[in-house]
Amino acid sequence: MSKEAKLEKLAAMRETVILGGGEKKIEKQHQSGKMTARERINALLDEGSFVELDQFVTHRGTNFGMDKVEAPGEGVVTGYGTVDGRLVYVFSQDFTVLGGSLGEMHAAKICKVMDLAVKVGAPCIGINDSGGARIQEGVDALNGYGEIFKRNTLASGVIPQLSVIMGPCAGGAVYSPALTDFVFMVNKANMFITGPQVIKSVTGEEVSAEALGGAMAHNKTSGNAHFYAADEAECIAQIRRLLSFLPGNNLEGAPICECSDPAERMDEILRDVVPDNPNQAYDMHDVITAIADNHDFFEVQPYWAANILVGFIRLNGISVGVIANQPKVMAGCLDINASDKAGRFIRFCDAMGIPMVTFVDTPGYLPGVAQEHGGIIRHGAKLLYAYSEASVPLLTVITRKAYGGAYLAMCAKSLGADTVIAWPSAQIAVMGAQGAANIVFRKEIESADDPQAKRQEKIAEYEDKFSNPYCAANRGMVDIVTEPEYTRFYLIKSLDSLLTKKESRPGKKHGNLPC
Repeated sequence: MSKEAKLEKLAAMRETVILGGGEKKIEKQHQSGKMTARERINALLDEGSFVELDQFVTHRGTNFGMDKVEAPGEGVVTGYGTVDGRLVYVFSQDFTVLGGSLGEMHAAKICKVMDLAVKVGAPCIGINDSGGARIQEGVDALNGYGEIFKRNTLASGVIPQLSVIMGPCAGGAVYSPALTDFVFMVNKANMFITGPQVIKSVTGEEVSAEALGGAMAHNKTSGNAHFYAADEAECIAQIRRLLSFLPGNNLEGAPICECSDPAERMDEILRDVVPDNPNQAYDMHDVITAIADNHDFFEVQPYWAANILVGFIRLNGISVGVIANQPKVMAGCLDINASDKAGRFIRFCDAMGIPMVTFVDTPGYLPGVAQEHGGIIRHGAKLLYAYSEASVPLLTVITRKAYGGAYLAMCAKSLGADTVIAWPSAQIAVMGAQGAANIVFRKEIESADDPQAKRQEKIAEYEDKFSNPYCAANRGMVDIVTEPEYTRFYLIKSLDSLLTKKESRPGKKHGNLPC
């Protein structure tokens, strides 16, 4: 065969792979409002940066007529490229080829890019759009999932792992996204262990795929997803924005951006954001955005466990993780879901070396039989564990209520906070003044000529002694008491002083995370 003929053969083979399942299936994908696997990669990565790997890998199946079936690219596109000039590895399942089903060699392609991502220290992004395991390959397909799960686990805490659900993701396939750091879901995509038909046959329950495992169901109800997007273009923009806050791996810092927002900027809105009435709600978003560089807060999981906020800001160009009680929802109480949400986010930031700021305004843990029987003790312990384990710079801002165990759980000095800043409105105590007065001064109140007047007197006495930041400041549990508008300045100064922080931990294989 001549040199020209060999080149022609290469071009023809490449064209076949690029065409995937063919024009008709590509058109059907477009009619469903979905991009193809390659279009998604090209939209995500910097233009012209994608380098494809394993383009000519094929399956080895022979059962059930598979020896006669061609699967160009083996139903998944893999390789690497850049996002804003920074290296990432990516795989994108191709629904036009055997429904994007996962077989032995499909899994091998995915495993190769995961291994490479860990070796070089770059984020790995998986775009899921698959009918599930390739039934014709039997145990080889199942083993492929296991190989992926193992790699997800070993890569955890080493590189950022992002899962993107842009189509169906069912059965065993769902556990790879669940093992990764962030899950993005597009409207009309779905994710579930067992589908509506199986559920109906086993339990008799009737439910649609959207209600069972749709994007909003997992963003708002189950908490399995972190981001919701109306379409694929919006989802890709979210991915690129998230990556801008993250390091490539656990040994390098997050990118530092040039900051035109002065460190000394003071936002007068902070003086009035906390109401005089201690029982009146306010929006913690107003506090976070007022302090962040350019008022920019990229929230993670905004729809689930909304009584606590997590996400990313920058302070003087430095990427920072934020954890904050939300007084606007359930008064900012901590509950099972809030503890899970915050605890996992804290552990991710710590693993990736991202400093954290915690904003505190919580009256305590949510009371109730459902919470107790649901395991609030062990779930709440996850938050304590995550903060206590963290070794990155930890900054805490107490805006108002910090009561009881919830005060400790929100990164108190005793759990490892390096700098604790309190506003004059801060109330740091075992419990609220009214409840405390009823317990501590019960006999005096009951024996008084005017019990109601005596009760108000004792409430005022307790508030004067404990419902302020100064008792904690006297004991060194609060480092700085400041006017609210100076918070940004003190956070940036504190962060600058802590960037070289180093802490040693007892030698051990790993801890036993409360579950």
